[in-house]
Amino acid sequence: MDQQMDNAAQAGKTLLLTGASRGIGHATAKKFADKGWRVIGCSRQAFSPECPWPGGARDHVQVDLSDPNMTMEAVSRVKTLLGGSPLHALVNNAGVSPKAENGERLSTLDTDLRVWGEVFHVNFFASVVLARGLQHELSLGRGSVVNVTSIAGSRVHPFAGAAYATSKAALAALTREMAHDFGPLGVRVNAVAPGEVETDILSEGTDKIVAEVPMRRLGQPAEVANAIYFLCSDESSYVSGTEIEVNGGQHV
Repeated sequence: MDQQMDNAAQAGKTLLLTGASRGIGHATAKKFADKGWRVIGCSRQAFSPECPWPGGARDHVQVDLSDPNMTMEAVSRVKTLLGGSPLHALVNNAGVSPKAENGERLSTLDTDLRVWGEVFHVNFFASVVLARGLQHELSLGRGSVVNVTSIAGSRVHPFAGAAYATSKAALAALTREMAHDFGPLGVRVNAVAPGEVETDILSEGTDKIVAEVPMRRLGQPAEVANAIYFLCSDESSYVSGTEIEVNGGQHV
């Protein structure tokens, strides 16, 4: 009964989710859809019929967030899909973490400038472009913005490259700035920082890191999705400008 009442309360709410096609994004889409939310998904890939939420094909925006022009065009497409209705949550989950030819970590010494640009456009700039472009709709919905950062944003990681790590550190700083700027609009802005999460892009050798994590296991995409949902729900109505670590104690 409590579950039904919660779902009824969320009915009519809308989420815009980037990086919706796999991993944490996929789990997040399913979490919100199960709670009765309409999910507008953005990803570089065409919509997959295996996506788990109703209306997903209709509410799919295919966009390459590394292209600034396409990102700005995506704002217009989302506005059209919303049709003047409020946006209650924006989750900036899309991210890229390029590797060297043999899968090695790309450092500050060997990352091409064009790679830096691609990574920052996807991992950093797209977040503020989407939020700023949809500020009216977010304000109408008294919405919540959640930026997905990373544990790599606060330390040198053995697998995450320099461009990825610094883009995530910048995104954490952007979260604070946006919380300050969007607060008067009635919009909260927070972040979640996952650690080692079991997805299909894990690097070889991750098991050695997990052996040092206090909880001694990988995180699951659904566990990150749960934290994201909390930050978009009324349960966190006075939480803004914070970054929640979702890493089994890896940061301690």
